[in-house]
Amino acid sequence: MDWLSADNIVAVLTALLSAVVPPAVAVVYRRRVRRGRRIGYRVQMDTPIGSDHRHGPGQPSVRLGLFHDLPDMSDGTLVLLRVENDGGESISESDYTGRDPLHGLTVVFTDRIVRGAALTQLSAEHLTEYFAAPGALRHTSGTLHLPRMPLDQGQHFKLLVLLSGGRVGSPVRVSGGIRDGAVVPNRSTTVDDKPPVLSRPARGITALLTAGVLTLAGVIVLSGQAPPMGCATGQLTLVGSTAFSPVLHDLAEEYGRECPGASVQVDTEGSYEGVRELAGEDGPAGGGGSALIAFSDGPKPGGYPELVENRVAVAAFAIVVNAGVPVRDLTLAQIRGMYRGDILDWSAVHGPRLPVRLVSRRADSGTRELFQRRVLDTRPELTVTSRDCRTSDTRVVRGIRCELRDTDEVLRTVAQVSGAIGYAELRAAQDTKGVRIIGIGGRVPTPDDIRDRSYPFADVEYAYTRGRPAEGSLAAGFLDFAVTGGGQRAIRAGGHLPCYSPEGFARCATP
Repeated sequence: MDWLSADNIVAVLTALLSAVVPPAVAVVYRRRVRRGRRIGYRVQMDTPIGSDHRHGPGQPSVRLGLFHDLPDMSDGTLVLLRVENDGGESISESDYTGRDPLHGLTVVFTDRIVRGAALTQLSAEHLTEYFAAPGALRHTSGTLHLPRMPLDQGQHFKLLVLLSGGRVGSPVRVSGGIRDGAVVPNRSTTVDDKPPVLSRPARGITALLTAGVLTLAGVIVLSGQAPPMGCATGQLTLVGSTAFSPVLHDLAEEYGRECPGASVQVDTEGSYEGVRELAGEDGPAGGGGSALIAFSDGPKPGGYPELVENRVAVAAFAIVVNAGVPVRDLTLAQIRGMYRGDILDWSAVHGPRLPVRLVSRRADSGTRELFQRRVLDTRPELTVTSRDCRTSDTRVVRGIRCELRDTDEVLRTVAQVSGAIGYAELRAAQDTKGVRIIGIGGRVPTPDDIRDRSYPFADVEYAYTRGRPAEGSLAAGFLDFAVTGGGQRAIRAGGHLPCYSPEGFARCATP
């Protein structure tokens, strides 16, 4: 029957909760004593980080500029949230009474959208494992779901949350069911604090009502009656960067698991090829049953004003050599000398007497453009002199250099050709036998060296759509998932930094 829809059931049960829960909670609250189970929370920081943020109606803009060129983050804010066991008893995993088997607490950021969250402090090291489990720290829209975790008396943890879409000071609520206990605001009052608008019983009732509504919605989602938030049906094709292809396959697989009605295919042939294919489409992405998203290593070339950019990650790349070359590190000057044709033998850089064989990408490769810009300092590579990457086809130009179509072909060739050197996306390089990643000026592609720019061979990975995807479309849902949602796990697994994460957003803001 039509009236037995999920929406109607939630509405009816919510109305019943509104009638029954408040008086019941009020009675329980009056009987509660400080010695019972109790989780307290407090907002320790709530600050603007966008380029145009207002603290409230009629107040002047605060221009900080950290996100001045990141889309949808001009009103960005950072919240530092502390959650602690400030009661008289320890809390175990089984003390959480919600129906969600993985999550015990829910944080609601009123009028704001969660873009990313990171654990910044734990009072006990063993608590890390509860946040490390897949899906343990999950966010949808303005809600952050926290894992069920045991907390002894006095133990606490802190979360740094990146948000957009609302003003500083918008309410933050933590809710969840605790057996014979409660979740309550708990903050120290300073001379600058204003008295709370709501009484403590009123805030407790509001938190428990919110937990009830979210639990009901969770039951409907988990029972399969409705897809997760952000899901859409249809077909989507991811084109562009072959270097980022391993991550794209993981993203497509994860999104398909969460949204069974969506079909996401990966068909990558190069960054510039993908941009050109997208620009040749009729109409905006997401406007019909199929859509294209083009991924590019670095920004697209000029001349495509109809394409809208989304910054996805700081992608890491690597210099690779054949496993038979014992050299572990090259300076930028040495790498430039090789690709200029000045250094022709590995013995010139303390290696064996062996010809240097340069394995490069074709001119339409985003990875090649990035390599020339970040490593060669815009200097051109030696002209092509070889078709088999082993011997020179000309006596006019000294040196051996070939060009290949994609990342996989470059890595296979470097692995097979003695004395070969090339460049490729980090994860693909790590997964290829017969090649070895070498350092650049003593730096290797670790998250810390990528974040502080001390490792040069990294840049922002862009996702382009033709126009802004329609709200609720598969293209919009997938981008949300990849940029700010659960897709960040796949990005991190590939050795890259998600743009909308506390460690990645500053690097993405100023590529």
